[in-house]
Amino acid sequence: MTASGEHAFLVEIADDAAEQERGLMFRPPLADDRGMLFQFPVAEEQGFWMKNTPSSLDIIYIDPTGRIVSIASHAVPYSEVTLPSNGAANGVLELRAGRAEEIGAVPGARVKHPFFKP
Repeated sequence: MTASGEHAFLVEIADDAAEQERGLMFRPPLADDRGMLFQFPVAEEQGFWMKNTPSSLDIIYIDPTGRIVSIASHAVPYSEVTLPSNGAANGVLELRAGRAEEIGAVPGARVKHPFFKP
């Protein structure tokens, strides 16, 4: 990811319905250099929740070019409230809560991954 600098993450890819439904449910907190990237075939309004997710996350919504659309920071564990992307996104990156701010990720910054085509 590039925001104020380069930051590398080892991400699990959730690119099918079963992986996307399960996400990070029932999992321990993520390490600083870990994340989960959800890939969707079409860019549209996305919405995530924290059902059965025991640790707080930053949920980063990303458009097809790799630009960050929005960030839901410090999502509340176990919450069933939907956190909308507030814009078309076909990628969603989940990181440990607070990590997005630590690395300087902000809307408009670019995420580099082969899935995104700048």
